[in-house]
Amino acid sequence: MKPRIAEQERIAAAEAAMPAVASRYDDVLRAPDAPLRLWEAAVADVRNGFFDDRPLYWARLKMLRALSAGDQRRTAERASRGMAPDWPIDEPAAFVTGFDPFHLERDIAQSNPAGLAALALHGATIAGVRIHAAVLPVRFVDFDQGLVEELLTPVLRHRPRLLLTISMGRAVFDVERFPGRRRSSDSADNRNVRSGATARDPLPPPGLAGPEFLETTLPVAAMTSVQGRWRVRDNRRVTTLRKGALEAAALADLAGEVSVEGSGGGFLSNEIAYRSLHLRGALGVDTPVGHLHVPTVRGYDEIFETAVVEQVRRIVEAALQCSRSASR
Repeated sequence: MKPRIAEQERIAAAEAAMPAVASRYDDVLRAPDAPLRLWEAAVADVRNGFFDDRPLYWARLKMLRALSAGDQRRTAERASRGMAPDWPIDEPAAFVTGFDPFHLERDIAQSNPAGLAALALHGATIAGVRIHAAVLPVRFVDFDQGLVEELLTPVLRHRPRLLLTISMGRAVFDVERFPGRRRSSDSADNRNVRSGATARDPLPPPGLAGPEFLETTLPVAAMTSVQGRWRVRDNRRVTTLRKGALEAAALADLAGEVSVEGSGGGFLSNEIAYRSLHLRGALGVDTPVGHLHVPTVRGYDEIFETAVVEQVRRIVEAALQCSRSASR
């Protein structure tokens, strides 16, 4: 097993492999308000047609390398991820999250179209609703320390029109029907840390109590009706210790089972889906909440990822139109 690392240890390799990407925001890093400026620069870039999430990731790591550990570093990282405390707001709003690039040990130039989608949607108005977005780290420690709940509690208390978490997944779009509570993937996070769980010994995240499976509250039929380059599936495939892999028709089919994989898998994508739904229940709000996996890309492909983002935009529009109709 490879030892855990600080993500900043990959900066030199990124600068050698793709200097223009890794250095794109070097000027922004010299600004006194660099953390927020980084987020704003990345959002503006995507809005102006520069469809690449990677410069923000590498610039953030450079910024954090120069900061000492503690509250200053934590605050700077949150601001550079779109987590600045500007919520709640006094207008109809929706909230979307993406993820950083990952699988960087395999390909240092890896992009994440889910993070790109978050950047593209932030600040947009779709179906009369203002979209706010954030990009989350691919690190177990942040989830273990309650980052998801810290971010989404004030969001959900504002009762947004939609809360959609997004990650990179399979060959098509998947609306994840039944997130599971436990981790089981052997994939390493961006610090080369593994969860310690396996398919034979799936483990719940520390301190996360709740049912073994939850069901999305997204308007799945509306979202899966969106046509485009890729099919949009209502993904009901899960794995349990007793039954193995199965297609669950209803949550009742999973009663008494121990989750191995939710429909979102056994890694952090599934976990954010579960955590956001679990938090929705704990807060007693009626916001549609759930997770969307977007098609996977190897490395970076501007044409492919632009098409992914455009279809995400139409899926979000379909969800918001359905939610608006239901609220009338």
